[in-house]
Amino acid sequence: MFEFKKTGLQQKNKFLLRAVVAGLFAVICFSLLVIRFWVLQVDRHEGLAARADSNRIAVVPIPPRRGEIVDRNGEVLARNYLSYTLEVVPARAGNLDELFSELMPIVYMSATDQRRFKRRVAESGRYASVVLRNNLNETEAAWFSAHSFRFPGVELRARWVREYPQGKSAGHVVGYIGRISEGDASVLEDSGQLGNYRGTDVIGKKGIEKTYETALHGKTGLQEVEITARGKPVRVLKRIDPVPGSNLVLSLDMGLQRIAEEAFKDLRGALVAIEPATGDVLAFVSQPAYDPNLFIDGIDAESWRQLNESPDHPLINRPVIGTYPIGSTYKPFVALAALEMNKRRATDRISDPGYFEFGGQRFRNSGSTAYGSIDMHQALVVSSDTYFYSLGPEIGVNGLHDFMKPFGFGQLTGIDIDGEKRGVLPSTEWKRQAYKKRDQQKWYAGETISVAVGQGYNSFTLMQLAQATSVLANDGIFMKPHLVRSLENPKTGAQALTVAEASYKIPLKKENLQIVKRALADVTTLGTARQAFAGAPYQAAGKTGTAQVYSLRGAKYRASAIDERLRDHALFMGFAPAVNPKIAIAVIVENAGWGGSIAAPIARKVFDAWLAKDAVRDPAKDTKKVGVQ
Repeated sequence: MFEFKKTGLQQKNKFLLRAVVAGLFAVICFSLLVIRFWVLQVDRHEGLAARADSNRIAVVPIPPRRGEIVDRNGEVLARNYLSYTLEVVPARAGNLDELFSELMPIVYMSATDQRRFKRRVAESGRYASVVLRNNLNETEAAWFSAHSFRFPGVELRARWVREYPQGKSAGHVVGYIGRISEGDASVLEDSGQLGNYRGTDVIGKKGIEKTYETALHGKTGLQEVEITARGKPVRVLKRIDPVPGSNLVLSLDMGLQRIAEEAFKDLRGALVAIEPATGDVLAFVSQPAYDPNLFIDGIDAESWRQLNESPDHPLINRPVIGTYPIGSTYKPFVALAALEMNKRRATDRISDPGYFEFGGQRFRNSGSTAYGSIDMHQALVVSSDTYFYSLGPEIGVNGLHDFMKPFGFGQLTGIDIDGEKRGVLPSTEWKRQAYKKRDQQKWYAGETISVAVGQGYNSFTLMQLAQATSVLANDGIFMKPHLVRSLENPKTGAQALTVAEASYKIPLKKENLQIVKRALADVTTLGTARQAFAGAPYQAAGKTGTAQVYSLRGAKYRASAIDERLRDHALFMGFAPAVNPKIAIAVIVENAGWGGSIAAPIARKVFDAWLAKDAVRDPAKDTKKVGVQ
């Protein structure tokens, strides 16, 4: 009996102990809960309230309208139009192949569209909004709007789409836009501009579109939208309107541009025409060309293969990327150097037996023609190689280098388009830097002889030749060449010039300039370009050129015996009218032979067109010549 009572007492004590422990545990838990509520409701109220607001408020970027590009007369080269697009968040859309099959009855997507979309998903991630189809027509857009509930993660949106109405014409100038790549995003992030591209999936890739990307893009706007838990918008709380990009007014004249392009026909080459007084680039031709519309939404594989594998290299922007020896078009500048450096007077006569002998080697005239006793004027008119061969050792390679540099040879001209090459303006220092072996670093006097006639190590862009010609025509005043004449505010229409004054002036003696210019005028009436300019209603000045693609090593040149792509280049440089020039030009036709018969006629067509237009232009609207004090 006693043992039973003792056991019951023990059990009662254990129960009481358990009850006390359980009660204490409950009190502690309740206290912790109260403390947590106090922290959330009092201590962290402001921060959590802001986070709660962000959960129900979505910040939606509003992409700006990209600026348009027009020529100097208002003709449109790049514009925008509104288009319906389907955008997909893959993570919410489910199986992509099933999505394609359900959309296909109305919203057609080719196999290429589907492959391109899957590639973009792989690049962007499954939670990013990716464009599935562009340019939906009204029927497709209306059908999807009525059936959008069947397609979670798919949205119909209106967006600005770029268009290049001129097609291939001036395609290398305008360039194109394309989807923002990882590399583009990295550059934008490094420059602190990535935030301004929220909601935008394209960026300038080539040409003016790339060079003036910041101005063309504008400033992204935003709106704060209240949304439900499922992401459905309820109302707009705040809106900041986007700032549209600036419009670009080019210096190009599209009428002149088309005439220049048509003059090439099926030939390969380049042409740059500049207004000497302003630096305005009036025509900028690279043949063959490409259509920038191909690149807007991503070029298809077959079109890319045709462009990329073409032996004519249509993707290369020849005026600024291609580098060439410029042959006899270099001679006017060499003659001017000799006069300015007092190495030879214009009246000094030398004997031209058809060759120049130096160091036991003969450097021959083209065709081994002998011109007898000639002065500088005659040498330029008939293009005597011997005369200029003889000037090489007298001036020296470093003297030529220092004189030619301010004209822009072997330098970046600063033209406002991407990819410009520097080329090669040789000097003894250049050769030491260019070659690693000591025996190759030495400059030989005989090498200067080839350099003096535009051959040898000389390698210039056509843009450099055109700019040097413009500077010569402008009496040494260097106006920075430019393709964009002004930036236009899309709201006010106010325009700001990109180049308002001269960069500098080369100190040249007026009498020396006149000697060279008179000789160049006679080239078009009595010399190597006389046939091309026969009957012209104006007096032009210029110089033809023929540049070797590879060394003949003393062999006689026969075009018919050489592969077509190894034949000589045909060149022409000049300006018109000879007095108070309105236009300066440089032309190269690749592997076409003689400059007088191939390149000069192209220049003649451009001169005719521009000067005819200039004759009817309102003088009050002419751009005044900018001088340098």
